[in-house]
Amino acid sequence: MYLKRPAAGLAFCLFYLASCFTNKYVLSVLNFTYPTLFQGWQTLVGGLLLHISWKLGWVEINLCSRSEILSRLPASVLFVGVIYAGSRALSRLPVPVFLALHSAAEALPWGFQKFVQKEQTSHLKACSDLDQQYLNYACSVVLLASASHPAGDLLSALDFPFLYFYRFHGSCCASGLLGFLLVLHTVKLKSSTTSGQYAAWSFLAKVLTAGLSPFFFAMSANVLTIACLVVGGAGEALLVYTERTGT
Repeated sequence: MYLKRPAAGLAFCLFYLASCFTNKYVLSVLNFTYPTLFQGWQTLVGGLLLHISWKLGWVEINLCSRSEILSRLPASVLFVGVIYAGSRALSRLPVPVFLALHSAAEALPWGFQKFVQKEQTSHLKACSDLDQQYLNYACSVVLLASASHPAGDLLSALDFPFLYFYRFHGSCCASGLLGFLLVLHTVKLKSSTTSGQYAAWSFLAKVLTAGLSPFFFAMSANVLTIACLVVGGAGEALLVYTERTGT
C-alpha cells in the first residue's frame, strides 16, 4: 500500500523507535523497575511540555466543561493502567514480543467499539485528541505520584545503583522528551492521513522497531516467541487491511 505523507510518517517512525529503545534501556539495561516513578516522570515532562506548547500557541487545547472532563476521566484512568502495565511488560519482555502484545491490547477496545457497540467512530477522531492527552497527563501525574509510596517504589529507588549516574539522568530526560515528541507527531500524522494510512505507518514503525531491537538488546528466539510475533504481526496487518477497506 502506498504510504502518504512520507515526511510526517518517517518522523513518527523515528520517534516511535527512539522512544521504545530509550524506555527499554532504562527499564531493562539499567534495570530501573519502578513504574510509578518512571511513568510519573514521563507524564510530568509530557504534561509540562504540552502545557508550554499550548501557552506559546504551538498547539491548540480546548479545555472542556467540568461535566465533559468528568466524562473523560475513565479513559484517563485506563490510560494510567495501560502505561503502568506497559512499563512492567517492557522491562521483562523482548521488544518484539512487547510490541506484539501491545498491538493485541490496542485491538481490544477497537474491536469492542466496532463489533459490540457497532460504533462507526473514526479511529483518527478517537485517538487524535490533545484535550484528552492533556487530561491523561494530569491524571497520570496525580495517580502515579500518589501510588509511588504505597507501591514501595519511592523508597526502593533510593537504593538504585545508577541513581547518581549521568547516563541514567540523560536517559530519563530523553525518555520524557521523546515521549512528548511522539505524541505530537502521532497527532500530526493522524490529522493529515486517513485511519488506514495511519494504521499502515504504525505497522511500519512497529516492524522497524522489532526488527532492529535484536541488534541493541539481548533476545532468545524460541517457538513461543516466534508464534507470538507471527500472531501479533498478522493481527496488525489485519487491522491495517480493515482500516483501509472499512470492513
